Amino acid sequence: MADKKRARVTVDIYGQTYTVVGTEPSAHVRYVASLVDEKMREINKHNRHLDSKRIAVLTAVNSVHEFLKLQDRVKELEQEVKNMKG
Repeated sequence: MADKKRARVTVDIYGQTYTVVGTEPSAHVRYVASLVDEKMREINKHNRHLDSKRIAVLTAVNSVHEFLKLQDRVKELEQEVKNMKG
């Protein structure tokens, strides 16, 4: 298997510029960055007194929570499929 080429992508998240290095397509990296930016701005909208560090931590906590809920749902669906097969 050939190694994927690593690329640098510059993105803006919550008013800060970051350079992300990875193997994902630049459009994907930009999309992920836009979702993080959107979530941070949403949290800021409801918590104007928080600094950017706290907003970033709350964004991470909320994102991991959503990820774990989706992971549990995938497991449930996999079990349903397994039960249907036999």
